[in-house]
Order: sequence, then C-alpha cells, then structure tokens
Amino acid sequence: MIDAHPYLVGLIGTGVLPSLTPPMHMAEARALGLTYVYRPLDLTASGIDPDRIGEVLAWAERLGYDAVNVTHPCKQSVLSHLDRIDPVAAALGAVNTVLFTPSGRVGYNTDTTGFAAAFAEGLPDAETRHVVQLGAGGAGSAVADALLRSGTGRLSVVDLDPARAAGLADDLRTRHPLAVVDTASPADLATVLADADGLVHCTPVGMAEHPGLPLDAELLRPDLWVADIVYRPLDTELLVTARERGCRTLSGGRMAVHQAVDAFALITGTRPDPARMTAHFLDLIAADMPVDPALAR
Repeated sequence: MIDAHPYLVGLIGTGVLPSLTPPMHMAEARALGLTYVYRPLDLTASGIDPDRIGEVLAWAERLGYDAVNVTHPCKQSVLSHLDRIDPVAAALGAVNTVLFTPSGRVGYNTDTTGFAAAFAEGLPDAETRHVVQLGAGGAGSAVADALLRSGTGRLSVVDLDPARAAGLADDLRTRHPLAVVDTASPADLATVLADADGLVHCTPVGMAEHPGLPLDAELLRPDLWVADIVYRPLDTELLVTARERGCRTLSGGRMAVHQAVDAFALITGTRPDPARMTAHFLDLIAADMPVDPALAR
C-alpha cells in the first residue's frame, strides 16, 4: 500500500548533523505506519550563510518539503520570511517549526510548549511561587514564557549579560503583566535563590562540550527543585549534584521529547505517542552513553 502522503521534513541550522530530532521523528513515524523522511540541512556543512535563511526556505518549499524545524541561529531571522506566525511564537519572537501550506508558510514555537508539557509531566506538583532562571538566550526566552504561562508568580532572570537579562524581563512583563519578573546578577544568585522554590538552567554549561556546574553546589538545598534543559548528557553535573543534595530534578530529555511531539503533530496532523517517543529518545541517547532510563527524578 502506498501512503496517501509521504512526508519530507528538514532541520535547518548550524551544526545540526548530530541532532537526535530526525531519527526520533522517523522512528515514531514508522510506528504509526507513516512514510516520513527527515534530514538535517546543516548550513555549516553546506557552506551556506545563516543570513540566507529566506533562500533556504524557498529551496525547501520548491523541492516539496512539507515542513522544516529551525534551530540556532535562525529562530529569529526566519520570522520575516513567513506568511503567518502562531500567536505564541509571535509573542516570543522566535520560531522553530515552519509548515509549508497551501496558504503560505506558517511558523510555530514548540520549544515553549515542549517545556510546558515537560514541566507538567515531570514536576506536576512543584511550587512555582518564585522561580530563578539561569540564562536569558533564545532557549531561555521560550522556557521563561512557558513558566509564566504555567502560573509562576515571580521569575528572576540571571544572566552573565545584564542587558540581555533586562531585555528578556521587559518582554516578559509586557506579555505577562500579572507576574513579577525581575533580574539579578550572578553575584547575587545566593540571595535570590534563598527565597526561591525552583531553579531552571538554560545555558550551555553542562553540555558535553561545556562541562561543569553553572553555580556553587552549596546553593542547592533539599527543598529546591532543579530543572535543566541540557539533554546531552541527560544526567548533567547540575542534576547529579542536585539529586545528591536532595533536590527533585527534571532533565532536559523531557523537553527534547515534547518539543518533538508537538512538532510531529503539527507536521502530520497525527498526535504521536509521547511514551513511545521517549523510548525512541532514550535508545538514541543510550547509543551515546549509558544513562538512567528515568527522565525525571
């Protein structure tokens, strides 16, 4: 039997060849009986300047792609090349999923919906009266918005770049006028964490290429929950240390899975099985290094 619609999807960005997203999507498609080809379109490997994102979108559209995921450094620059943007993505000013539809190119952001779903699933009863977030970059913006949409009362943004933290805080206050959003310097982290219920880490520290802790381990106390968006490795030094100090933790694996779940649903119109996609993801991660199969503890 020939599929009524075989899917062709791409991932546009720099350094995307090792991404786990394409094989995760294709494994779920096979389980659903869909023909689905997903290929990384690595700008660096192809010698294409990221500023040419508009041309790359046009090429993909003309070559019959159904959709593309977009990652660093094109999540903001892609906006001007779209015909319509989902309100959540428009408010964030960042898109990571583009659908090529009969009515034009439509942009969405599944990073923010992915974190919201991951947080609700992995830390369902976590107190969010006051949350501290480390990192105000693109991923940090998506996570911060998800936290505030989920009911966080006060969010303190901490970044090495004060101007970037202040810019994100200003944007968040505009979108979430009922919440308190403030900023703090890394030097004041001990003070701001003392009053916090949880900590969310949104910087590259802890990735395989950037090992280490993003803060003094002494600041982690048992009543503080800790979430990390880094997923390679799944057990970052921050999460291992936090668990050793009695904290509840949430790994970046859940966000990685749920952003893929949401993107797959947008692209195909079929809601995938999150548990099965989690299993696909863990198999892929295990190919890199053995890990505990729990995505949150």
